[in-house]
Amino acid sequence: MILKIGIPKGSLQEATFSLFKKAGFEFRINSSRSYHPSVDDPELEPLLIRPQEIPRYVEEGILDAGITGKDWIEDNASDVLEVAELNYSKATFNPIRVVLAAPQDAPIHSVNDLAGKRIATEYVRLTERYLSQNNVKAQVEFSWGACEVKVPDLVDAIVVNTETGSSLRAHNLRIVDTLLTSTTRFIVNHGAWSDPAKRAKTENLTMLLEGALNAQRLVGLKMNVATADLEVVSKLLPALKKPTISPLSEPDWVALEIIVEERIVRDLLPKLKRAGAEGLVEYPLNKVIY
Repeated sequence: MILKIGIPKGSLQEATFSLFKKAGFEFRINSSRSYHPSVDDPELEPLLIRPQEIPRYVEEGILDAGITGKDWIEDNASDVLEVAELNYSKATFNPIRVVLAAPQDAPIHSVNDLAGKRIATEYVRLTERYLSQNNVKAQVEFSWGACEVKVPDLVDAIVVNTETGSSLRAHNLRIVDTLLTSTTRFIVNHGAWSDPAKRAKTENLTMLLEGALNAQRLVGLKMNVATADLEVVSKLLPALKKPTISPLSEPDWVALEIIVEERIVRDLLPKLKRAGAEGLVEYPLNKVIY
């Protein structure tokens, strides 16, 4: 069994390779122009391809599965199965937004103000549907990225994706409306999902990738606590579930182990120490599977 999988080439490429590595899969590219990375799993056949095209090739069965954005699934109107939502992107763990943007001083404050205007975008079909749903007629032209530089000299407005909004602000543009909020998705076509071996492989991949994503925001904590302080210390622990408690060789002492969100550790550790915890150890995690 071979699972042909599309890996997004471009801005999401390195983040995707990094996530797969944490999930236990090592990808290597032999040259900068190679579209066929190698991977240390004989059941995977990866192909580097633009995320814009992955939904179409998965739908048509050229690829069994792929990783792409919800935005491109919607733009292609692809009939694929979304097996998992993978909340990662090129810069943050936040979703991206597909937005309508215009110059700060332009008289465009809603979709209705686009009537008769020219719009540049990579999301041609998504934008045309958006205009049609709002009964607005405007000219939509395809742009190979870098839409921000086209306004106001070449077009009146743009529809682009943004993660932080920094590029729009740098070009003196403001967001007029949000067409779609998008996250990365693991998709598979209906034929591959109906194949027991390919479905099992897809489910295994999904489990490991989600486990790696979960682990990126969590850490493990170990500590020793006197039984006399156990109740006070336990009340401070926002564990995923109840903490693991193990007896120590020293009487009246136990070892506690928990998993917590990394962002709270800096505030939690001093509180635990003051409550009587000793031998506090924080350690990173590779995968957390619920």
